[in-house]
Amino acid sequence: MPALWIAHVTVTDAEAYGRYAALAGPAIAKHGGEFIARGGRFVQLEGKERPRNVVARFPSVEAAETCYHSAEYQAALDHARGASERELVIVEITE
Repeated sequence: MPALWIAHVTVTDAEAYGRYAALAGPAIAKHGGEFIARGGRFVQLEGKERPRNVVARFPSVEAAETCYHSAEYQAALDHARGASERELVIVEITE
């Protein structure tokens, strides 16, 4: 079943986070992920508000998790650490 990768982000260092984004996109695509939303308009109804929200669709939870643990994504993530506060969850789509 397909899955969504949902990230809620506060960027604290735009330059470093830009390096993350430049590497993360290709890593996500390599594992079958495609972006549905990246930083668009949102309404926070509950919980901690983060100004950047990203949603990517993957073929499965396993594909998304494999992407996260891949060398390519971890190299990208090195730039996000210390440059952002984030939450990331993978959720299976039940149809």
